[in-house]
Amino acid sequence: MTAPVTRGPATPAIRLGLRANLAQFSLLVVVNALVGGMLGQERTVLPLLADETFHLNAYSASLTYILAFGATKAVTNFFAGTWSDRYGRKPVLVAGWLIALPVPALLAWGPSWGWIVFANVLLGVNQGLTWSTTVIMKIDLVGPERRGLAMGFNEAAGYVAVAATAMATGAIASHAGLRPEPFLLGAAYAALGLGLSTLAVRETREHARAEAAAHPPSADPDHHADLTTGQIAKRTSLTDKALSSASWAGMVNNANDALAWGVFPLLFKSHGLSVAQIGVLAAVYPAVWGAGQMLTGWWSDHIGRKHLITAGMLLQAAAIALVAAGTTFWVWVIAQVLLGAGTALVYPTLLAVIGDVAHPAWRARAVGVYRLWRDGGFAVGALLAGAVADIWSVEAAVWTVAVLTALAGLVVAVRMYETHPPR
Repeated sequence: MTAPVTRGPATPAIRLGLRANLAQFSLLVVVNALVGGMLGQERTVLPLLADETFHLNAYSASLTYILAFGATKAVTNFFAGTWSDRYGRKPVLVAGWLIALPVPALLAWGPSWGWIVFANVLLGVNQGLTWSTTVIMKIDLVGPERRGLAMGFNEAAGYVAVAATAMATGAIASHAGLRPEPFLLGAAYAALGLGLSTLAVRETREHARAEAAAHPPSADPDHHADLTTGQIAKRTSLTDKALSSASWAGMVNNANDALAWGVFPLLFKSHGLSVAQIGVLAAVYPAVWGAGQMLTGWWSDHIGRKHLITAGMLLQAAAIALVAAGTTFWVWVIAQVLLGAGTALVYPTLLAVIGDVAHPAWRARAVGVYRLWRDGGFAVGALLAGAVADIWSVEAAVWTVAVLTALAGLVVAVRMYETHPPR
């Protein structure tokens, strides 16, 4: 609800809720769209750049940029949560945008593959700081009743921007070449994101403190407000069945996203598709994923989280298997639509699970641990897909990730408890 929480005679009342904080919430949606656009500038162009410009023949070598991105982002996510609690959300957000500034130039003019990998290290830090912080800030603002909806809007903005930028850079590359023109979009995104975050975004840490002050005490000692970071990490990673199942599902989800990012374009190219067609396929998946989250996040607030996550993981597995079995553009379009729909069921719902279970006093750190595992999936997916593709074939790599995704869905079905019972 939007009832005020009084903090003291000298401090204005803080109101939780989407309606009460609509202006700042909407601004953060725009900022996260720019965060997604920074990632989208790579989705079509970089796999082709590895093949055509830098002539990397081994799949494991060509996927090093995803490995660098995923490992860096995963670690940065963890620190983003801790730093957001210690220093505030806004300084972490601004720092993330400052680190983003050189990335488009490195991608556009880097003289060797090592420069591209370094750009993705910086991009991982940028994404870890900015995306984690926009997630935390939106959860701060909306309070406990609309977390699924808030995460739906957050993730929708980011991944619709990924899709739009992937399609735009594919179209630019088909006319102007792979470098430098496609990456000029990223330069504009970084400048605009830094400006908005510095000048217009307001701190939200006091909203979390207000919610924590009104939070009912728990009989479970593991849910108290004063857990250490180590205890939070253990609970989120291992001991709490909902938090740890969400972390596992998130890691597998991003392992299959690494496959879609780094391997699918090469598979499509091997069957004779043009750069423009590959750009369309690279955009369809995150477009359906992004737009669908506005529905699925809201839906999870009404029917619960667990069954949506289970269904989404199994649908992703079926879609990835269809990619492996397919050989034509339109079959792959259908597969990408299904993969996007499955991911839309999962992505905001997993974040909502973390928000449901974690105490407001340590929620930012729990989000950081979850995102450590989730975005570690990029590194896992790059290593696994690259190794299997080099040893056997691209198709074998795709089938392997399909099986892993199905297993993750079964783990959620068996192990996770419902964290937001239907109304």
